[in-house]
Amino acid sequence: MLPRLLLCTLLGLSAPALSFAQEPSSHLDQVIERGHLTVCTTGDYKPYSYLRDDGHYEGIDISLAESLAESLGVRVKWVNTTWKGLMADFQSQQCDIAVGGISVSLERQKKAFFSQPLGIDGKIPLVRCQDLKRYQTLEQINQPEVRLIEPPGGTNEIFARAHLPKASLTLFADNVTIFDQLLTHRADVMITDASEARFQQRHKPGLCAVNPERYLQYSEKAFLLPRDDVAWKSYVDQWLHLSKATGAYDRVVNQWLAAPSS
Repeated sequence: MLPRLLLCTLLGLSAPALSFAQEPSSHLDQVIERGHLTVCTTGDYKPYSYLRDDGHYEGIDISLAESLAESLGVRVKWVNTTWKGLMADFQSQQCDIAVGGISVSLERQKKAFFSQPLGIDGKIPLVRCQDLKRYQTLEQINQPEVRLIEPPGGTNEIFARAHLPKASLTLFADNVTIFDQLLTHRADVMITDASEARFQQRHKPGLCAVNPERYLQYSEKAFLLPRDDVAWKSYVDQWLHLSKATGAYDRVVNQWLAAPSS
């Protein structure tokens, strides 16, 4: 009996030591301890995330991620990914957060947490301005002769396959030059988020967003976070809340999406 009691006592004394030796359980603690925030992003989705030729990222979500890191007193470590490989890379690369115009979806929610929504968005058609009246509805677009173009692996492709099965769909991997396929008449319609359509309409003359206030599908954008890490999600959500309350969030967004001055 005495040896068993002694063993239990020793195990009880060693338990606190073992707990102290464990790795920090939350990404919040890990980020602070290691001194950097690991951020997954595609770098191909203006105005949210774009990898410039000089190797630096820019965009709305890039600035926000840098602000989040600053609030923690750490630097950012960028990890480039693709839309098709986003979830696999996010999990295997052990990223603390993924940013870059990521749409909230139930499929992604099965594998990860989302932050509080950054904003409301929705799917709309982007077309050549001369064809604006031809592609007002899903019925007009869902025709065999209509050439639809989408980047692979994201919510745009999912929407196209679900709602436009009769259209001729081409998957185009370069999400930067994909818009030139419309301008050069190699494709007719791209279904994308209203925010991106408006941005491209502003920066690529000849392209027009179709009914940008009337979404074909409601969606929200948010940051992707590791599943089940409540402490980390709570910190990110609180930081985002304060950024919006103080106007810091709007200042970042308006640098990219504000209407041009007349």
